[in-house]
Order: sequence, then C-alpha cells, then structure tokens
Amino acid sequence: MTTRTLALVGAAGGVGTTRLTVECAATLARAGRDVVVVDAAFATQGMAAYLGRRVDGDATALATGAAQIGETLYEESGHLPGRLAVCPAQAPFERLAHAKTPGAAERLGDHIAAASLGHDAVLVDVPPVAANQAVAAVEAVQTVAVVTEDTERGVRALARQRERLADVDRPSDCAVANRAGDGFVDADLTVPESGVRAPRSCPVCADPPGEGAFAPAVAEAVETLLGVSLELEFGGQGLLTRVVGTG
Repeated sequence: MTTRTLALVGAAGGVGTTRLTVECAATLARAGRDVVVVDAAFATQGMAAYLGRRVDGDATALATGAAQIGETLYEESGHLPGRLAVCPAQAPFERLAHAKTPGAAERLGDHIAAASLGHDAVLVDVPPVAANQAVAAVEAVQTVAVVTEDTERGVRALARQRERLADVDRPSDCAVANRAGDGFVDADLTVPESGVRAPRSCPVCADPPGEGAFAPAVAEAVETLLGVSLELEFGGQGLLTRVVGTG
C-alpha cells in the first residue's frame, strides 16, 4: 500500500471528528495496516480520552521541539492485525500557547509529512481551520475531508469550513455527513451514529460485530478517502463499497 495521508477537519466543534478519526484508524489497523493518528485539535485535546492512559510527550511537545515523534506515539493496536499508534494533544496552557505559533505549526506539519515515510497511513484530527496548526495540518496531507453533523447546523458549518479551506488555498476533497440519518447534508459520504459513545469503549471498529451499519460505513469512508481496498468482512458478508483505487 502506498502511504496515504488524510486530514479529517471538523466543520464545527462537537460534530464527532475525533471519534471518526479514531474509528477510521482502527479500521485500517483491522485490515493489517500500520497507522499513525496525529491530534491537531490542541484546544479540545479530545484524542487523549480514547487512550485511557497517562500522556507525557504529546503533539504540542512535538510541535515545540520538546519531543521527537517516537516519544509521542502511544500504541493502541491490542489484538489488531496491524499497528495503531496515536499522537495525542494533552498539554499545560503555556506549552499549548507556544504550540500554536507559526514556527511550531510548521514543525508539526513537517512531522506529519515525515511520519508518512514509515507508515501505511497517517490520519490527522483537525479542528475547524482557524489556527496555525490546523492550516499546517491540511497543507501536510494528500486528502482533506470536512466532517459535519447531519443537521441544519451542520449544513451551515460545512459551507463556512469549505470557504475557510479555500481561503488558505487548500480546498476540501470530500464532505462527510457524520451521525447521518435525516439527510440535511448533501455529502459525498455518510456515517450513521454508533450505538457506543463512551470514549473508553472505543474504537468499536477494532471489533465491529454488533455495531450494525456503523462499522461498514466507516470502512467504506476509509476506502473512498484513501483510495484503498481493505477487503474486510462484517457479519460474515463481504464488504462491497465504492473504491477509488487499490493499495
């Protein structure tokens, strides 16, 4: 598989971008891929909640030059055939402030690009583009997908975020309607709501039986966004999805 890099950009806070990023990474690791997830959502620092462990070196330390990439990766593979390593953001206010400077953001972008050299895929959890590290993240990847919720609020947020990305000369490649159901958002991909919500119980895509349509929809999104064929099965059925290419 040629290394693929993807930024999942939240159209607004609370649309489930961090959870979706974790589930996409787990899907790739379930298919035997070597995956790195980088948390560029410095303000919310939500990725750390999915680890359930103490975080020392983190993405802000990476951005400020206080740590190297190997010191900020936390293995979450468990019984998965592949490897899943997470670089979360969890930092005191002073380091957080330094990590948002232009120089630190550029360093973070360089690390994201460098991580692609030794892994099958690099996924980046990106907040709504309004800070230096978010701009650096979308500039460092091959594909940018905007994640929004399937509500009227989500429609408005998606339009604003597309405009913001165009302003920084990195237009979005795809729109994902998360927690889809009512069809408010005209999106390229849809992912229904999961029955599991607690971060400590995720990622459910690492062991998807019983998750209904959620895990297959995440797998379809991964295949489409990264242009790969994962050849996963759900409930004993072969997975038939839209595939852009093969890896």
